[in-house]
Order: sequence, then structure tokens, then C-alpha cells
Amino acid sequence: MARPVRLALLVWAVVLSVLVAGACATNPVTGKKQLSLVSESQEIAMGQEADKEVAASYGLYPDDALQQYIQSLGTRIASKTERPNLPWTFRVVDDSAVNAFATPGGFVYVTRGIMPYLNSEAELATILGHEIGHVTARHAVTQMSQQQLAQIGLIAGSVLSSQVAQFGGLAQTGLSVLFLKFSRSDESQSDQLGLRYMMNAGYDPREIVNVFRMLQGVGQLEGGGRLPQWLSSHPDPENREAWAERAVASVDRSLSGLVVNREGYIRRLDGMVFGENPREGFFDGALFRHPDMAFRMAFPSGWKGVNQKQAVGALSPNEDGAVVLTLANAQSAQQAARQFLSQQGVQAGQSWRDQIGGFRAASYSFQAQEEQTVIQGLAAFVEYGGRVFQILGYTPQQRWSGYERAITQSIQSFARETDPAVLSVQPQRVSLVQVNRASTLDSLVRQYPSTVSPQVVGLINNLQGNGTLPAGDMFKRVVGGRPR
Repeated sequence: MARPVRLALLVWAVVLSVLVAGACATNPVTGKKQLSLVSESQEIAMGQEADKEVAASYGLYPDDALQQYIQSLGTRIASKTERPNLPWTFRVVDDSAVNAFATPGGFVYVTRGIMPYLNSEAELATILGHEIGHVTARHAVTQMSQQQLAQIGLIAGSVLSSQVAQFGGLAQTGLSVLFLKFSRSDESQSDQLGLRYMMNAGYDPREIVNVFRMLQGVGQLEGGGRLPQWLSSHPDPENREAWAERAVASVDRSLSGLVVNREGYIRRLDGMVFGENPREGFFDGALFRHPDMAFRMAFPSGWKGVNQKQAVGALSPNEDGAVVLTLANAQSAQQAARQFLSQQGVQAGQSWRDQIGGFRAASYSFQAQEEQTVIQGLAAFVEYGGRVFQILGYTPQQRWSGYERAITQSIQSFARETDPAVLSVQPQRVSLVQVNRASTLDSLVRQYPSTVSPQVVGLINNLQGNGTLPAGDMFKRVVGGRPR
């Protein structure tokens, strides 16, 4: 049997070499040939699909003027790149993380969370230029092409070995991942491209140093071991701040007259939501409270809570149990239950309760086959506030007896939120003050108190140590928010 196997491998080696030879394209940035199994039209189509997912998962920040501003600024920078004709789209997503990201085809996003930490339009141009660089250099597309090539090799192995065949599906999952972690070489290239692009658009490159100093400061403030979301998905190729200082020093042209636009940018931040928005729900210990939907639910004590736009849930300490609440696309609890239990691989068990929290409900135990594991759980559907809430609690079958009590208690805790302080809570917001004399951070914090720490105030104003804010400049403070 050895000879047919060697022959098959030889055939696939030839096939792969032909594919690689026929799938090389010229990189728009470097001008060099590189592997590309994704055409530009496919790249754009991927970005368009991803854009829908981003809007659904994150939501767009509800400020039309700010969205138009980002689109205008991003388009101006992108027009000076090697790929000006992509359908460039720039959005502010309603997420509190300090982050920015791009998907293939010219779709670039900044979070509302990063914007208060920036202090000029040139700093924002730094972030946009970097993300544009990932698109123009086709970093994500290159990774996808490599994954597709690996998938072809895996399929070849599947022909030869049933043991390999069981992993065949794993390669495909990578093709749908549009938010990839870039390599350090990709990051270094995007840093360099971003610097070039912002200067081409007329922005002062000296502002780039402030951006990387700020990102490092956010990481240190969060405990040193946790990076801002932007840095966790954009690994540091070196000390970025030191690189930026060297890169700016080596610029062989006059920097006078280049745009910074500090005040114009900062004025756009007045009133912006800062940090997590409690109107979208928040954890009070293990108790989750949602002011806008006026419900509360206690998740198991000691479990890790996660609040997202379309779901809230908690994972057990060993991540082998979960309770997750979402909205069901159904007119009634019974209809939602039928839809869930009729799914392939789901087996309905006994009926549990027809009321939860005083509201009409349909609930059943269930089992489901998840690859090689049988999942045991409880599914509840509750009619409340004109919506149907779906609550699932589940774990591998062999662990159900250990988690059953915690899961059932959590699900049956769903109830109406009645606390006036919770129902009326408002988010923290950025508030601007124009200072009438040069002031240090300490004096500004005393004169204009914030509902965040002085360290955060220092970061969002780019004030460290004995630095001073000049007279007439804009000072950012954070006001409001729920009582702690």
C-alpha cells in the first residue's frame, strides 16, 4: 500500500505547485509577487459581508455628524494610497474597548472607546493610516490564502487517512475569520505605511509618538498584563514609541504647516459616551441588570460574566458550563421552544416550568450532540415586555449533576427590574472645559472632578507628571455614570 500513498502525495504536490504558481499576484504596496488565492472582487465581497456582521455585533455609534467626519477623514487619507479605488468605508462602532480594526476590501473601524484617548485629528489619522495599511498591503488576504493552501493540503491528507479526515472541517473555520491577529512584520509594515499615508494627507507625523505612548499607558493602567484591545490584535513589532521617534526624526522634509487640529478634534468628543454604557446592561456582582429592557437575572456566583450586544451570559470557572440569554425570533414562548427543539441534533426532554418571574414561559430539558460530546441542558423561553427571551443553560452530560442546581437557579431568577436608580442610570460622558490659565493635571482634577481615576484623566488629556495644559486649551473630564 505504500506505493499508492506516495503516488497520491506526489500528485497533490504537483497540484499544489500549480495552484501556487497560478495564484501569485503583485502586492500593491511592495510591487512583489506573493501568494494570493483571493481576488480583489472576493476581498471586497468579504468586507461587505463582514461589515454587516460588525454592525450587528458591535452597533454603530449613534452620531451622524461623527460618522460623516470619520468617513470624510478616512477617505481623504485612503485616496493617497496605492489602492485609492477600493470602496473605502470608515465607521465608529459603539464599543468601549480601546481599539481599531480593518477587514478586507477597504472597511475600517474605530471604536468610540479609543476616540477620547486621542487628542488631535493627526492622532486619529495615525490610527486610520495604520489600519488602511493592513488593507492596502493585503495582510488579511495573505493570511487567508495561506489558510486555504493549508486546507488543500489537509484535504489531500483526508484522502489518505481517516484519522486526518476528522480534522478536515477545522481548516474551513479559518476562512470565515475576518478579524485576524497580524504578525509583527505586518505590524511593522503598517506602522511605516500609516506614517507615510498620514503625511501624504498633510498631517503632522510627530503626533504618532503620542498615540503609541497612550496605548502603552492604557496597558499599564489595566495592570500591565492586559493590553488594550488594539495592541492585543496588533502585536508590537518593537518599542513602538521609540520607533516612532526615530521615524519622525528621519523624515527628510519640513514639518512646518502640517495639520494637527487639536481643538477641532477634541470639540467633537463633547458629550461622547465613555466606558461601558450601563443602559445596555451591566453586572452588579453576579446580578445582571438591564435598564432599557427593565429586567434582571442572577448568574451563578463565581462564574465569568460576558455582556455583548446580542447576548449576555456567564461561563463556569473551568469553562465547561454556560448560561446564556438572548432574544428569540418568535412571537411566543411556545413558538420559540418549538423552533429550538426542532433543530437537528437536539432532543427534547421533560417540560420544566410554564412561568418564570411571573411571566408566561415554555421550558424544557434537552440534550444535543456537539461533535463527540453530548450536551445536557435546560432551555427556557420567557414572554416579557413584548419580547421573547431565550435562556439556555448547558454543560457536557457527565457534568450536568454538578451544575444542574446552579443553572436552574440562575434561569428561574429572571425577573422585572424595579429599582428606580437602575432604571434611570445614565452612562459616563466626556465633558470639555476651556482652561483660563496653564494648569497641571493635579490642579485640573481638583478643580474639575471626574467620575474616573486621575490616571485615566491624565491619559485622555496626554498629561503626565508635571506636564501642564496651556491656557485656552481644552481639558477633557468624565462626568456622570452609575454610582459605585
